[in-house]
Parts: sequence; C-alpha cells; structure tokens
Amino acid sequence: MPELPEVETLCRQLKRKTIGKKIIKNKVFDNKLTAVKNLKDKKIINVERRGKTVVIVLDDGRSILIHLRMTGRLLWQSNAAAPKYTRWKMALDEGEVFLVDPRRFATVKVSPTTAKESEREIFGDFDLQKFVERHGRRKTKVKSLIMDQNVISGIGNIYACEILHRAGIHPAREAATLTKDDWNRIFVQARSVLTKAISKRGTSISDWRDLYGRKGENQNELTCYGKADNACSFCGKPICRVKQSGRGTYFCRTCQK
Repeated sequence: MPELPEVETLCRQLKRKTIGKKIIKNKVFDNKLTAVKNLKDKKIINVERRGKTVVIVLDDGRSILIHLRMTGRLLWQSNAAAPKYTRWKMALDEGEVFLVDPRRFATVKVSPTTAKESEREIFGDFDLQKFVERHGRRKTKVKSLIMDQNVISGIGNIYACEILHRAGIHPAREAATLTKDDWNRIFVQARSVLTKAISKRGTSISDWRDLYGRKGENQNELTCYGKADNACSFCGKPICRVKQSGRGTYFCRTCQK
C-alpha cells in the first residue's frame, strides 16, 4: 500500500500538472465508483495530502478524495488509450489522470468540504508532548501504534520498520516502556526517513509507480526492510524477520532494544 512518501509524491506531481486547469471530462469505468459525478467544468485550485489520501480541491468548495489502498495507481497520459484496469478518468486540457487498480480496492469520492490539517500529520500540527500524554502509557506494541492511522497519519509497514531500526527501538516494545527520549528519537527518525523517501519519489518494492509510471528510488536507501539475514548496516549482525500483527517485521536484535 502506498504510504505517506508515495502519496506526497503524487500530490506534488499532480500540483504541477493540474492546478488552474478545468475538468473537461469525468468518466467512471467501475460501478463501485458511481458516486464520482458533477465534475465537468470545475477548476482545480489545489492538491493536498491528508495521511494516505490525495485531496484535489475544486473551485466550488468540494474536493475529490482518492485513497489508493493496496494496488491503486494514478497515471498521467496525453492522448493515449485507457490503460488496463482503469477504473476512473479525469480529463483536463493537456492530459488525463487515470486511476488504475487491478484489485478494485482504491476509492474515489467527492466531499462537500476540503479536508482539514490534522494533529495526526507528522509534518503538520503534530505535538510530541501531547502524543506521549495520550498514548505513552498504552500496552500496544510500538510498531503497531505508529502504524495506527487513528494515531499518526501515513506511516505503513515499510517506513515503520525503517524508523524503528534507525531509532534503535525494538518493534515489539510496549509503548508504556518507552521514555521521552525514546519517543523523541522515533519522531526525529520518522521525519528524516519520510523526508528522504519523498525526495526519492517513494519506495518501489512491488506495485508503486509515480504519476508518470516510473519506479521510486527509495528502495536503495532501506536499512532493514526486506533484508532478512543480511548484515545490519549499523552493527553487522543479521537482520531478523518475524510476523507481527500479520505483517513481516524487520529489525536487528543487537541494535534495537
């Protein structure tokens, strides 16, 4: 599933292609998305990210909300046929945005209001002290906690593993056992890891492609995810892989306590 860096990459690319343009055609190819209507002649005035959601802001006060889920992609093309597995198309003067999604889990809906900035946004109004006050006594495992979209927006499995590896925190630690210094390290690394991934246009382990169909480059920056039995880049001991909450979790038994 695309995480914060991948969605932010799409939003930045969409801004360059769509802001100030009118929607000249809106076509739905999948009956699951029949609520996407009345967009013709509306002008796009902004593109924002909220967690893992792409928010396309229109001049009539409404917003198009796109969540890519597992295998959804947005693709920009000019004068080309709809790609295989296209579920929705938004045509502008100089090109078209296609939602391509073979598993049909992605959602597109039109909201009457623009999504607001949330304190769950790690690059927004996030307040570490409030976070620790609210969640620091929980018995939830730290990896599960930072992946909870009701707690922090945008962090999924890949980046949770990377953040905790660089912060030196074991993914199975209970939140209640962490000190303020531990939390500070986690969120310093979270901003660092996510910022680097955005600059590399995301991480292409399997399906992820940017708006132009290109793979991201951040997979070359990973220190632990997908590296089971490889040497830890910090201590040289093997990276371990376990199942945690049904997901593959990568960590170093030596570096992460």
